[in-house]
Amino acid sequence: MPDSDGRPDGPIPAAAANAGGAEARADERRFRVYTLTVFSVGVLTAVAVSLWLPFHGSAELWWIGPVLALSFLLAEQLGINVDVRSGISWTISFTEIPLVIGFFVAPFEVVLAAHLVAGISTLLVRRVSGRVLYNAGAFLLEITSAFAVAGLVERIMGTTEMTWPAALAGTLTAPLTSTLLALAAVRVLRRRMRIGTALRLTGRILVVGFVNASVGLSGYLVIAGTANAWPLVLAVFAGLSALYWAYSDLLREQRDMEALSDVSLMVARSGQQAAARPASGADDLAAGVNVSEWQTIAERIKDQLSAGRVVLRLRLEPTADMRAVVAGEPMPTADLPADDPMLRLPGSHVRHFRITEANSDIAAGLLSRGAQEALVVPLRSANQLLGVVEAHDRLSRWRGFGKYDVQLLGTMASHLATALDNRRLVATLRHDAYHDPLTGLLNRPGFRQVAREPLAEHPDSAVLRIDLDVFSAVSDALGYAWADRMVVAAGRRLRDALGPDVPLARLEGASFAALLTGVRGQDVHDVADRLRAQLSVPYPVDRLTVEANAMVGYASAADDDTLDPGDVDGLLQRADVAVRATRGGEEVRGYVPSMGQIFLRRFQMVTQFRQAIEEGQVSVHYQPKVSLPSKQVLGVEALVRWQHPEFGRLDPDEFVPAVEAAGLVGVLTGFVLEQSLIRVRKWMDEGLRISVAVNLSVRNLADEDFPAKVVEVLRKFGVPPELLTFELTESGVMADPQKALPILRELHGLGIVLAVDDFGTGYSSLAYLRQLPVDEVKIDKSFVLGMGTDLGDLAVVRSIVELGHSLGLAVVAEGVEEDVARDQLEAMGCDVAQGYLISRPLAEDRLEAWLQARTARSTGRKMETVLTLLT
Repeated sequence: MPDSDGRPDGPIPAAAANAGGAEARADERRFRVYTLTVFSVGVLTAVAVSLWLPFHGSAELWWIGPVLALSFLLAEQLGINVDVRSGISWTISFTEIPLVIGFFVAPFEVVLAAHLVAGISTLLVRRVSGRVLYNAGAFLLEITSAFAVAGLVERIMGTTEMTWPAALAGTLTAPLTSTLLALAAVRVLRRRMRIGTALRLTGRILVVGFVNASVGLSGYLVIAGTANAWPLVLAVFAGLSALYWAYSDLLREQRDMEALSDVSLMVARSGQQAAARPASGADDLAAGVNVSEWQTIAERIKDQLSAGRVVLRLRLEPTADMRAVVAGEPMPTADLPADDPMLRLPGSHVRHFRITEANSDIAAGLLSRGAQEALVVPLRSANQLLGVVEAHDRLSRWRGFGKYDVQLLGTMASHLATALDNRRLVATLRHDAYHDPLTGLLNRPGFRQVAREPLAEHPDSAVLRIDLDVFSAVSDALGYAWADRMVVAAGRRLRDALGPDVPLARLEGASFAALLTGVRGQDVHDVADRLRAQLSVPYPVDRLTVEANAMVGYASAADDDTLDPGDVDGLLQRADVAVRATRGGEEVRGYVPSMGQIFLRRFQMVTQFRQAIEEGQVSVHYQPKVSLPSKQVLGVEALVRWQHPEFGRLDPDEFVPAVEAAGLVGVLTGFVLEQSLIRVRKWMDEGLRISVAVNLSVRNLADEDFPAKVVEVLRKFGVPPELLTFELTESGVMADPQKALPILRELHGLGIVLAVDDFGTGYSSLAYLRQLPVDEVKIDKSFVLGMGTDLGDLAVVRSIVELGHSLGLAVVAEGVEEDVARDQLEAMGCDVAQGYLISRPLAEDRLEAWLQARTARSTGRKMETVLTLLT
């Protein structure tokens, strides 16, 4: 006989807690009304059938009632559970066999009493006390409808004796009644079941009921009509039971595999969706979790186990608390204690608890959940607790949880633990991909992800770029560990100032970015100024206090119509332009379009530089250097010039730093070196020995192959190394002395002259100067220009001349523009002068004219040329 479960239950969609609780309470009220209706109708129909079919019993047959009750009880215990996707559970049992026999051996009241006693006793033994009234009503309706149909068939056949057609019809009515009651319960609780599914299920139940009734009827007729035939009937019954059990195992295995596959697929899809879901905030970035996905998984487990409730308690983030996802009946209490015994279970295997058999802690835990029975399995990975799965109170009318339920839940829990561990790994990787490991703030990709949506939704938004300008200085002085501590401290100050909800990122080094929404104009400037002030407060580093300065640039989305909504990169770029503009004096600047033109111009210069060299836009000019004592032209300094077709003549101070920053300094140095040596070679062919000085960049000194390249070009043009001078700054050398000094020593070893340029403005230390393998020093022009009016500058120049000579170095003075300065330098013993007094930098053709006009050439049999200034 197919029996409806005590409390049909179907999937409950994830909703807000209050809404879900209200819906559950409404379902409970409807089911109570339905239960009272079933029970009342059952009692009334039982009375009516009893009056229609009066009791005819005998005291000698008192044993029939207990035997029937025992038979019903045994038939139910040997039943086969069929769980339906909608949450309804039926038990295909053998109760049709004692029922069909009862039609022949006992009156209606005895069969009804036996069925009630067996059913209610089983419910009480299984501690399913909350559904006794509904099931009692179902028992009454099953038996009364069965006897009513059998009585009608008897009347139709015109007999008062029980016949096998009447008994068969009555027996089939019982499972049909039970099925209709359960389907009605599905409707009452507003669960979904397709009509086709309901019809197929009803048909299968009637087929099984017909087989059972036929077996019981045939066995009774054989035993009643044939002496000693009961062994044969018992053998047939045993064979049928074995067939049913085999079918039950196959059906159960198939359903368990389907459920396991469904749960695994749900978890896998959930993980893929979480990984692909765009981050909406700094916290969600790490979690990547949708609770409704776990709600669906909990519903599927509940349906498969036919449980009244399934609770998934999961730690979805490594450092987060447990979160509970409930499917089925609401929990009596929303908050469970932190020392809940279910969270302290060791291992990862399934435990089966009954409130009457468990210890006091577990019993208290079940009582707090309002459960009589529970399957509990911890989810672990590498001995770390990831969560707990709990299944409460099986819905089957007769059975509690069995070994198949334990096996299925254990396998599902293993899959869930693996999936949770994988999701935590993905969440960790996702967090690392979008966060800065030093400060824990967003990184550039993370800021782009988080800021895109709010920036598109709020036109009044601004992106701030904040730079702490002491990072490199602290790194050089104290090391990167202390610089990192300053960056962390700066990040904390920014987070405290902006609050937890403002997207904040560390872009690189000591550069940060923040997104402000709902602000514009002066408000943005005020926030930027406040942040600058807070970051500029001195930083305590161990026992030191490091002075700091910050610069802030910002760009407002509302002030730029050329940007698309949500263009984070565009605003970041403009904020970067603005923060670079602060180096002119202001420490807080907002972006204006004119700033972009400056950097656009630099970008064009960098991208067009190679082409400019090929097309002859870039040339080399030369500024002569003259010996002060003899007035002879000793050499020239090669200076690069660029005549741009769009921008006109470009100053080297504008394009050389951009070329260096773009990594094209090798191209620039190579071009100047080659053009200079070509010029030297021409002079040599004319019998002149004039050296050329070429400026080196710090990037040249970091190129290990640079000396070999110099040797190659010297050989190419046949120029002796002593006619080539390389000029370098102290700061350039000392930026990375470990790399620069070996290269300088190699160049010096080749015979190339090395000169320290702009001496007096860099380290200007005797210790540094003694480390460098140099041949001459060049006094910076700022001191030479001020000699005539500033006694301090005069003293500096005299000191440099004396220092250079004491170290055996030649001394060159730049910026000589007046006769007084030349005379003072000559009086000090300065070796070489260079400046506008002698000549401005000249193009190659003009230099030749200058040499022709201002020098005399004398040749003899042996070519020796001396260039002397005409006075």
